[in-house]
Amino acid sequence: MLTISDVQRMMRELYGHRDVRRSPERTLLWLISEVGEVADAVIKNRGHGIEEELADVLAWLASFANVLNVDLEAAFSSKYGDRCPRCASKPCDCPES
Repeated sequence: MLTISDVQRMMRELYGHRDVRRSPERTLLWLISEVGEVADAVIKNRGHGIEEELADVLAWLASFANVLNVDLEAAFSSKYGDRCPRCASKPCDCPES
């Protein structure tokens, strides 16, 4: 099973040479575009398309983090650990909005 660090490392190995030439803003636009494609797949109820688009979102998120020199696994663990960051409960007990 892949870890978040594995995904980030894989994207760095595959596309890092391109990512360093692209600005963070342009990489963010690619990520946003992929999130839009997930929304489109959900709206059109394309089951197989959703999986592919979610994979693309993860790939572009990892590339974006690489461009910014952010360790996603460490950032996620730091914020979420194993409890809700707002109410510190597991499962979350925050009021729904």
